[in-house]
Amino acid sequence: MRVSADAMKVPRGADGHAPDVFRKGGWVPMREHDLDQEVDFLIVGTGAGGATLACRLAEQGFSVVALDAGAWWRPLEEFASDEAHQQQLYWNDERICDGDNPLKMGSNNSGKAVGGSTVHFAMVSLRFRPEWFKCRSMLGYGADWPVDWREMWHYYDEVEQALSIAGPVNYPWGPPRKRYPYRSHELNAAALVLARNVVVAGYAIETPRLLLISANQRFPDGLANSSGLVGKNLMVQSNQAVWGVLDEEVRSYKGPPSLSISEHWNYQDKDKDFFGGYAYMSQGPLPAGWASALNGRGLWGVNLSREMQKYNHQAGLKIVGETLPQERNRVTLADEKDQYGLPITRITYSFCDNDKKLIAHSLNFMEQALEAAGGKEIWREQDDTCHLNGTARMGDDPKTSVVNADGRSWDIPNLWICDGSVFPTVGGVNPSLTIQALACRTAHRIGVLASRGEL
Repeated sequence: MRVSADAMKVPRGADGHAPDVFRKGGWVPMREHDLDQEVDFLIVGTGAGGATLACRLAEQGFSVVALDAGAWWRPLEEFASDEAHQQQLYWNDERICDGDNPLKMGSNNSGKAVGGSTVHFAMVSLRFRPEWFKCRSMLGYGADWPVDWREMWHYYDEVEQALSIAGPVNYPWGPPRKRYPYRSHELNAAALVLARNVVVAGYAIETPRLLLISANQRFPDGLANSSGLVGKNLMVQSNQAVWGVLDEEVRSYKGPPSLSISEHWNYQDKDKDFFGGYAYMSQGPLPAGWASALNGRGLWGVNLSREMQKYNHQAGLKIVGETLPQERNRVTLADEKDQYGLPITRITYSFCDNDKKLIAHSLNFMEQALEAAGGKEIWREQDDTCHLNGTARMGDDPKTSVVNADGRSWDIPNLWICDGSVFPTVGGVNPSLTIQALACRTAHRIGVLASRGEL
């Protein structure tokens, strides 16, 4: 079924019901509120942070309204195995990107839909290494988080159970943890809402944009920005890859990508000339995506067609690599305007020397691994990034952070942030599980504060 254009123009969540994303053609009840009815929480953004927080707050009895800029899709009917129409899921609005290493924005790091990027993410749900929560104190780089890893372990358990995450019986890295709910998979070869509290959950680009664009006489530098750090310390994750051809058929498109993962270089600190770490994992690009990657090598026409004939024999390894927080990497407001007359974002990004050393180490290591597996015609994909974090960091000091450990603004007590923008550091794993765990923690802390009369 082709994508319905109506979802882009007419809200599907209306008249007391919303799409049931788990059942074709189904609907689920949805509570609605009158415009003059005050609610407890307004959440702007429904991705991994906003949606998780909305769920947990509603379960505690709070009244919640959530807003999203994107459509409410029915993934089972509209996107299965259709690469072209999947482009509707991404945030492809115009942004200006500059710096020494301008970022590519879109499918690799964003989502524009009810559910945000969780609508299309591959559900790689990895925990942060415990030391990363105190990486400045324990590892000598980055910034310490204002939360303890043991507390986060509890919320990781909660999210993994809720999402029925699959994994090995004994995870080979880090401290002991509960068993995953499921065993490992087989490997393949704008509204007016009265609210007592507002939660911004637009992720690392749109969250600072919304805060900065909301500047007024009382907050001339933008909301929650007394520290001057809103929009600063943007962190991506490096996403370089090596590719090769195997004699055997691989057919990596059969099943999700990233079914085989190693965190060796996240937990091994010896024999590295850089701070931080990276995970590396198998890859399974779909045909159109693979053709686009080959275009990046300069292959077109006959040469592209000849290379595509090897598609079923292609194998690849790709990293999710840590980059360091730098204030020069930032999100600011541009002079150009969007379709609503509001400033678009300018995204400035440059790798530091440490980032470059990590990338070089990973490419060398993965190339050796692919050669050992019998890979031939090996080449490197060096210009790719993924996952956006930082820009509204959490901390213990209002002078050096935007929100506290609960995601609560230091400047405006009824303004909260719940997404990857609060990360002080980014780690070398996909961030979604940590975003969801932080959302569960924030929901729990809101309940505790409410019981004390401290909201």
